[in-house]
Amino acid sequence: MSSLRNAVHRRNHKERSQPLARQKHGLLEKKKDYIARARDYHSKQDRLKAMREKAAFRNPDEFYFKMINTRTKEGVHLTERNQKFSHDFLKLLSTQDLNYVTTQRDIGRKRIDRMQQGLILLDDDTRDNGEEDEDMDLTGAPSSSKSVPKPKNHIVFVDNEDEVKNFDVAKHFDTAPELIHRKFNRPRMEQLKQEQTVSHLSKAEIKAAAKERERSLTELASRMQREETMAKLEQEMTLRKNLMLKGRKKKIGVDKDGLAKYKWKADRKK
Repeated sequence: MSSLRNAVHRRNHKERSQPLARQKHGLLEKKKDYIARARDYHSKQDRLKAMREKAAFRNPDEFYFKMINTRTKEGVHLTERNQKFSHDFLKLLSTQDLNYVTTQRDIGRKRIDRMQQGLILLDDDTRDNGEEDEDMDLTGAPSSSKSVPKPKNHIVFVDNEDEVKNFDVAKHFDTAPELIHRKFNRPRMEQLKQEQTVSHLSKAEIKAAAKERERSLTELASRMQREETMAKLEQEMTLRKNLMLKGRKKKIGVDKDGLAKYKWKADRKK
């Protein structure tokens, strides 16, 4: 009988639609929609009731130490650490992922290393041209007049004191005396005689090279500033992630930016 009952054609009962006169109110609410709306309404009422009970039975003498370091402004809870950062930094902190920040910082650090290696010859070129430009560091900012650059040392071992007295640097490195101060890119005398390393540049080419150098220094300074921001961002994200984990910790002081530093107690694993 069951197979015969299934073989008989049955009418498909369709849900009643919204009358034409009430189309402006949207779809007609069904019982399942009412149930979902009612449950959401009652859950909110229960939470409000629980909060009213907590407010009614609260202890006026209640105190804990976090009340000293935290406060609210117009009903919004303020965090002590958030007040030390700019709006753009907090936006990055809330939108970016820790793994993404670490990856981007590694990429930027490698790019900075490559740019520094490309700009390492600037001091040698300036000395070769005999120009006394304003002292510039690798970030393009003028260096302090009090800072003294470290001397460039190259240790050469000899056999006796006579060789020390008669030591000729240019002869030892087989190069011109004008090039002995270079750490690398130091052609030998044979190469200089063949004129393979001599280049004749016009004034336009020299001007273009100087402009390219200034552009590279500006880009390097911008990348170093971005790398510093990314380092702070990574450190702050790691700290906030560790603060959410379990474990005993205590505040041991503040850093140079006025942010709290924490120390976790060693937890003996079983």
